[in-house]
Parts: sequence; structure tokens; C-alpha cells
Amino acid sequence: MTIESYLIDMDGVLIRGREMIPGADQFIQRLRQKKRKFLVLTNNSLYAPVDLAHKLQSFGLDIPKEQIFTCAMATAEFLHQQQPIGKAYVVGETGLTEAVHDAGYILTSLDPDYVVLGETHGYNFEQITKAVRLIQAGARFIATNPDSTGPSDQGIVPACGAMAALIEKATGKAPFFIGKPNPFMMRAALNHLGAHSETTVMIGDRMDTDVVAGIQSGLQTILVLTGVTKREEIELYPYRPQVILESVAEIEVT
Repeated sequence: MTIESYLIDMDGVLIRGREMIPGADQFIQRLRQKKRKFLVLTNNSLYAPVDLAHKLQSFGLDIPKEQIFTCAMATAEFLHQQQPIGKAYVVGETGLTEAVHDAGYILTSLDPDYVVLGETHGYNFEQITKAVRLIQAGARFIATNPDSTGPSDQGIVPACGAMAALIEKATGKAPFFIGKPNPFMMRAALNHLGAHSETTVMIGDRMDTDVVAGIQSGLQTILVLTGVTKREEIELYPYRPQVILESVAEIEVT
């Protein structure tokens, strides 16, 4: 079947640390030459699409903000669908706070409808304590993504999933994760792109988020080995991607 649309993970697929993965720019160029629709899909809630576009451009990848979809955007869309007008206490950076605010929500710690947890450059005890107390008081617990660790220039860092586990332990309330592998994010991205699952492929570097999200959403899947998952680890999972490649440089766009 002809692939008409591409959902592409960012970290570990297009970039790694402070550099572009070799061949990623040619891959994007092939997509444009063949006039294929694509969207960069990321569980990074730290930055707004305009900031991520600037980051990618500094690495040599010319991808506009309109072709970037974050778990923060999916989270804001979920909140709007569930309760169009509401209040939220948000633990996160501007990528998340701006998205939630743009969805029509008031950002407040005064009797919020939701506590929304995302990535941040510096979790602090006061914020987490406030979140715990608000959830215990009845606020619903939403988290942008279940990743327990994330990449940095110095190595892995604790991510949203790890902090969510701390809050869950303190409150006894499990969060609802919006980002990959939740099919909600995948459907939101497909709608944003105007694409159909039957003719779309998900390209990622993680078996536990990218590949399983694609499978659960009815997409074809490609795993690249430039990120988290190593070839010998693939057999540990009860599911497999359709294609396994060393990098996006090997992807032929037909």
C-alpha cells in the first residue's frame, strides 16, 4: 500500500542531542519532493511548536511550526473536548502552559478542575506538594506523557512519567496520560494532518511508545535504531514493527 502520510518522532529519529541524525535532512527533502504529508510528533511538552521549529532549523532541518505536533497540544485538545471551559493547575513549561491557555483554560491553583503535569526544567517540592493536595481535594490528574526518562546532552534525565509516579504514590490517584502511546494523541495528530490511518506510517525509535502507538492506532510502523531501542531488545516485546532500519536515511519515499 502506498504511504501517503508520515508521523515522525523527533528525538532519536531526526535529532540526537545537539545534532541532526545523518540523512534526516535528505529524508525530509524526499518527502517534499514526493509531496507526501508529514508531521513531526513529539512527547516533548517543554516547548511550543515555534520553538521546536527554530531548534530543528538550527540543526539543518527546515520544518515549520505548522508541521510539529506535541503532546502538550494533544493534552490541550483533550481538555477542550472533555470540558471546553475550565481551570487547570499546570506543572510544566511554556509549551504546555500556552497550549492549555489557548484551549480556553484559566491557569490557577484555586479549585482547579484538572492538575496537568508535563515536562519541566526544574520540578520543585512546592509545586509537587501543591499538585498532590489539589488532586487529593478532587482535581482530576492528567499527564502529558508516560516517558520515565528523557534525553539530554549529559545523558538521561527523569521525565514526566517518573514524576507522575511520585504523585500517584502520594495521592493514590493514577494519571491519565495523553501522549504516545495513547491512541488519542495519534488520532489528534492524524486529524491535524488531515490523514487516514490506513495510508500513514509512524516512524519512531521507541518500542514502548512510538511503535505500540502506531500499532494500536492502525498505522504501519517503522523502527529506527538511532535512538533508545537497540536491535537485541526488539525480541523482548510481544509486538513488532513492520520495518526495522538503521536510520531514516534508509527510508525510501515512493
